[in-house]
Amino acid sequence: MNQESFSINLTASAIERIQSLLPTNKTNNFRVYVTGGGCSGFQYGFKFDDAPEADDDIIPFQDFSILLDSLSYPYLFGSFLDYVEDLSGSRFIVTNPNAKTTCGCGESFTI
Repeated sequence: MNQESFSINLTASAIERIQSLLPTNKTNNFRVYVTGGGCSGFQYGFKFDDAPEADDDIIPFQDFSILLDSLSYPYLFGSFLDYVEDLSGSRFIVTNPNAKTTCGCGESFTI
């Protein structure tokens, strides 16, 4: 895993996947966020976003930037974003040191 200290860290697999999606999107801003919901209280979201908001933490990579809004930032600080392909399908996975519990599928968590 990427060992640099950012508010969120990306594995090589996550970087490669985001880079592979860039040609099909009109922006190079990839937002990682937290919303209420899921079976454990909070869930992760991922989307390409046109432009950063004034309160976003912007983490530049070679071909794209990761955007974290100010509400999601404390929940995601120190996390790792990975991309996996396995028998369950393909998906981004967040390994979050701030999560007290996660659901069975790993897509939602509690603090």
